[in-house]
Amino acid sequence: MVDQRPGEAPKAHEGSDEPQRGVGPSGSEQGVSRLTAMHEDHNALWDADQQQDNNDIVPLTRVEAEKLFGPQVSRPSRVTPFRVVAAQMVLSLVATLAWWLFYKPPGAAALSAFLGGAICWLPGALFAARLKHLGGVGTVMNWMLGEAFKMGATIAMFVAIAVWYHEVRWIPLLVTYLIALKTYWIALAWR
Repeated sequence: MVDQRPGEAPKAHEGSDEPQRGVGPSGSEQGVSRLTAMHEDHNALWDADQQQDNNDIVPLTRVEAEKLFGPQVSRPSRVTPFRVVAAQMVLSLVATLAWWLFYKPPGAAALSAFLGGAICWLPGALFAARLKHLGGVGTVMNWMLGEAFKMGATIAMFVAIAVWYHEVRWIPLLVTYLIALKTYWIALAWR
């Protein structure tokens, strides 16, 4: 309050935490108007940044993509969800056969291994069927719902086996489940 002249309202210093008093809008009204102005400035800056980012994106031509990624870039993938599920089923059956041949007693271990594989490929098959039913109209929400269903079905199958199948052999079940689960990586490498 150093530069105050007689008859003037006291001036607040910049950076002061005290609310300003005097003629004009109250301190809370000034705060609201400042926040509104700051919000509008922030939105204008955000819009300008987004516009600038959109202008910087230049899609590659086919020739540029082939030069950068190789001639296989435009080839459609042979890996489909149904092929991945089929590969999971085959690996599950191979693992079940291996547990049948090398584990003593073979019956419970082989059945546990088959159930472990089924825990992986059955929800995946249902998810693939759902994708086919949607016919390429898959939105992010449809994918999220499909994945949530897959996770729920997997958990439900683990719980059902733990509750109702008392002779379960957990090692064959979990090993076969993991083998079938890693089929996605094999499919990606095979592309």
